[in-house]
Amino acid sequence: MYRYFFKRLTDIVFSFLGLLVISLFLLIVAIMIKCDSKGPVLFKQTRVGRNGKEFKIWKFRTMVTDAESKGLQISSSDDARITRVGRGLRKTKIDELPQLFNVLFGKMSLVGPRPEVPRYVSMYTEEQRRVLSVRPGITDFASIEYRHENDILAGAEDKEAVYVNEIMPAKLELNLKYVQKITFCKDIKLILKTVFGR
Repeated sequence: MYRYFFKRLTDIVFSFLGLLVISLFLLIVAIMIKCDSKGPVLFKQTRVGRNGKEFKIWKFRTMVTDAESKGLQISSSDDARITRVGRGLRKTKIDELPQLFNVLFGKMSLVGPRPEVPRYVSMYTEEQRRVLSVRPGITDFASIEYRHENDILAGAEDKEAVYVNEIMPAKLELNLKYVQKITFCKDIKLILKTVFGR
């Protein structure tokens, strides 16, 4: 029951209240981004959502304009494309806050497997594609386990190879465990871990 109707209701209520509470803070962050570098405040990227449907994920822009045309679709903490303000937003995960709009509009959930770009989803096995059976989320077990993913990639010679062959399979394994049994208590626990870093 929670997996469908109640989970969606929870997403709507909490994302709306969250946006209401932090609206002024979001405005301040937007001004900081505009003052720091040229380009839009928001970064929109195509991701793969529930049932394989593509959507645009929203984040605060943390890189220079047209960053994807200047490098990989993944990034590390030593990536030269990251702006000065962007480094702080990434470290604190504040850049993810606009995804509350994705949740409110039904493209994402507060908790669920992080949505991936089409390029990497095309590499999923049939078993791994089971993570696409639910709405993707802002946070999940993999996000917490790999909160320092950018630092791991920073020390890699071939960043994409490390991501595709090591990090992505490990994250998908954690996501599959979540998809097997989704509960309200599990979601609350993940949200608290994400907010308080424990």
